[in-house]
Amino acid sequence: MAAESSAGATPSVPRDWHSIDWKKAHVNVRRLQARIVQAMKAGKWGKVKALQHLLTRSFSAKALAVKRVTENQGKNTPGVDKVIWQTPTTKEMAIQELRQRGYTALPLRRLYIPKANGKKRPLGIPTMKDRAMQALYLQSVDPIAETQADPNSYGFRKERSCADAIEQCHTMCGCHRTVPYHARRTGRNGTMDPGR
Repeated sequence: MAAESSAGATPSVPRDWHSIDWKKAHVNVRRLQARIVQAMKAGKWGKVKALQHLLTRSFSAKALAVKRVTENQGKNTPGVDKVIWQTPTTKEMAIQELRQRGYTALPLRRLYIPKANGKKRPLGIPTMKDRAMQALYLQSVDPIAETQADPNSYGFRKERSCADAIEQCHTMCGCHRTVPYHARRTGRNGTMDPGR
């Protein structure tokens, strides 16, 4: 019998949610994402597609997608089907159900949230399965998007912040600061000094 790999296709035997090695799952997904980036930079688009196929069908990626959906702020918000994945058993079953074949997204659950001016704005909430499928396919598309994106783009990007954008602005204009900005703006008594 062949050794079971957590980077390949989903095994037929469901695993216990608490026994999943999350560090190993992250390593497997990062390794496949790095291979996607290397193949893309080499111009091997067939290999990119094959690696994306492998990633979206791997147990590690499916487990991380379910974990992302079930451990965020919206974990208790159901969609149209009123299903929430809270127990380890339902999370294990969710990993097994994440398949491309036969998948069709369900309609969004529509809620209306009050605005400051008294009116209401619409909000569409997808089902847990739809959110997990989006998270799964994000893992395969994200390496390509990050590789092809503008190197000086900082809005809504992974591992990027406002501080990186400010640093790039200072690098481009040639004005390198030796004293941090907050240190220059602080007065002698430790309060912010707007006059400086």
